[in-house]
Amino acid sequence: MANGREFDRESIYQITVKGKLDPQWSGWFDGLVIAPQEDDETLIAGPVADQAALHGLLAKIRDLGLPLLFVERLEHTPSLQDRASCP
Repeated sequence: MANGREFDRESIYQITVKGKLDPQWSGWFDGLVIAPQEDDETLIAGPVADQAALHGLLAKIRDLGLPLLFVERLEHTPSLQDRASCP
């Protein structure tokens, strides 16, 4: 079972919401990619610093009134400590 620390570092996330969001909102979402999809959905994707930043991102989505459809953590971004532990 994960101890939670692996989730408290930068990771790549893909979040799908119901509704169309213009790519110009990228700046408000800290530079994440905003990609309108078919079926009146929008993909928000990119690196998120840690769990606190993820919760802040989800709060922004909530504040816009966009229904949350899907959240996926794709991978974490290797830190210097991770790189040092590689053989």
